[in-house]
Amino acid sequence: MDIQKRKSYIMLHAVILVYSLSGIFSKTAAGCEFFSLKWLLLYGCAITMLGVYAIVWQQVLRRVDLNVAYVNKSVGMIWTMLWGVLVFSEKLSAFDLLGGALVIMGVILIVTEKTQDE
Repeated sequence: MDIQKRKSYIMLHAVILVYSLSGIFSKTAAGCEFFSLKWLLLYGCAITMLGVYAIVWQQVLRRVDLNVAYVNKSVGMIWTMLWGVLVFSEKLSAFDLLGGALVIMGVILIVTEKTQDE
């Protein structure tokens, strides 16, 4: 894989990470008093993250095949599970871990298959 393609994949996963961070802000804001300063700041951060995501996602789609980009988007679920554990002290079940492993295996399968065709 050439350096440009690697940069595109890094950009793809960085934007997925940004998208997952919006969930932290919105879930934290949900625990605040409605329209309080803290609520406004947290939801403002969530909306900002989604705006950054929307702009960068369009740039990613110019560089990465559409099917590869959307398969990799499922990695956002892995980030969401990780944030749930690290930030909100949530517990993962065996099915959560199995689902995460299946997502990772699917992404690897699609990305490596696409790379071999080229």
